[in-house]
Amino acid sequence: MTSEFRDQLYIGGQWVPPDSSERIEVENPYTEQVLGHVPAGTAADVDLAVSAARRAFEGWAATPAAERGAALSRFHQALAARADEIARTVGLELGTPLKVAKAVQAGLPLTVLSGYAELAARPAAEETIGNSLVVHEPAGVVGAITPWNYPLHQVVAKVGAALAAGCTVVLKPSELTPLVAYLLLDAAHESGLPAGVLNLVTGTGPVVGAAIAGHPDVDLVSFTGSTATGRAISRAAADRIAKVSLELGGKSANVILEDADVVKAVKVGVGNAFLNSGQTCTAWTRMLVHRSHYDEAVELAAKTAAGYTVGDPFDPATRLGPLVSAAQRDRVRGFIERAGARLVAGGLDAPVPATGHFVAPTVFADVDPDSELAQEEVFGPVLSIIGFDDDDEAVAIANNSKYGLAGGVWGSTDRAVAVARRLRTGAVDVNGGSFNPFAPFGGYKQSGIGRELGAYGLAEFQQVKAIQR
Repeated sequence: MTSEFRDQLYIGGQWVPPDSSERIEVENPYTEQVLGHVPAGTAADVDLAVSAARRAFEGWAATPAAERGAALSRFHQALAARADEIARTVGLELGTPLKVAKAVQAGLPLTVLSGYAELAARPAAEETIGNSLVVHEPAGVVGAITPWNYPLHQVVAKVGAALAAGCTVVLKPSELTPLVAYLLLDAAHESGLPAGVLNLVTGTGPVVGAAIAGHPDVDLVSFTGSTATGRAISRAAADRIAKVSLELGGKSANVILEDADVVKAVKVGVGNAFLNSGQTCTAWTRMLVHRSHYDEAVELAAKTAAGYTVGDPFDPATRLGPLVSAAQRDRVRGFIERAGARLVAGGLDAPVPATGHFVAPTVFADVDPDSELAQEEVFGPVLSIIGFDDDDEAVAIANNSKYGLAGGVWGSTDRAVAVARRLRTGAVDVNGGSFNPFAPFGGYKQSGIGRELGAYGLAEFQQVKAIQR
């Protein structure tokens, strides 16, 4: 047996047997073979974990800021020592190419956790308004339900912020990519994080996720995943008026204005759309191009996509790994089959490895802005190119979406920033501005409620109290 076969849950500061003997098999999406397994948790397991978190809450919330920051710093150090194992594990259970896994799947969450260790060490802000002292206090017991596409980063974005705020946590990772969460809990245990502060219950959404969302002793539910599941989480929490933070789907636009550096904009735009095999909520899956550059952009996008080698995630030449599951592959293939647009790269007939859940990097031109392809989140390596005649039309097309998570604008700086301000979306990169892991992250419209990362992410796990004197 290897470390990929896990048979216990982490509750109350120790590894414990689950309530049920049922297991969830974890598949390697490249080999299509069983990689490992984890317990199929039950509502009874959730009860135990929530009880442990509740018992630990008062002490953790009262821990001085300097001590809490030091505890998170030790946690970060223990996790950082596992960076190579994290990258390897994500490469196995998700299929992310190893180079990307090291930089993003392992590197980014380590940066985020380090930032939360620093924030935790700062005393909570206080403010005087007239005769009132306004204080910020931990929200309580947090249920964190996380997705499969960035299986450690999305966990750390919630867990790091919640712990820094003084909350305790019950974590349910995705059943498709749960193994890396065990490395996180190994690090937490090794670092001496107090018993009950962080608990792990693996299992399915309909069982463990629903039990967390509806649990009467969970004060806040933080969920990242599909908009449909986000609605279900919200309904479950609404029955008991619990606070909910949601990071949901996206259909982000990459706007290439008339005065943009088209070559750079297309190259970066294709890379953004195909990152993690397109399984990224912030992916710029709609490339909006001024008519004066349209034909050039289409040609450049097709050429760039053709350079994305698909294959073994552990082969240094691979730029695009498999999708996470056969179901996800078939879903993406369905969007391609129904596209109704001009195929300029990839497609269903493009060669891919015989084994593995692969979809070739695919680009469509002349996409109808109102079509399914332009409106729905594909979550695979599929890019749609749409033309526009002026800035107003570009903004209208970009905002023609039920989502509003991210986006990009390319052009002269003042003009691009002016367009960025008009986009109804939570984040916009101007001329390839780099991702900032300490800036607020979250969406407008059906892309979610609340913010993650940095001080804004920490604030999601706090309550505000006014004390009149």
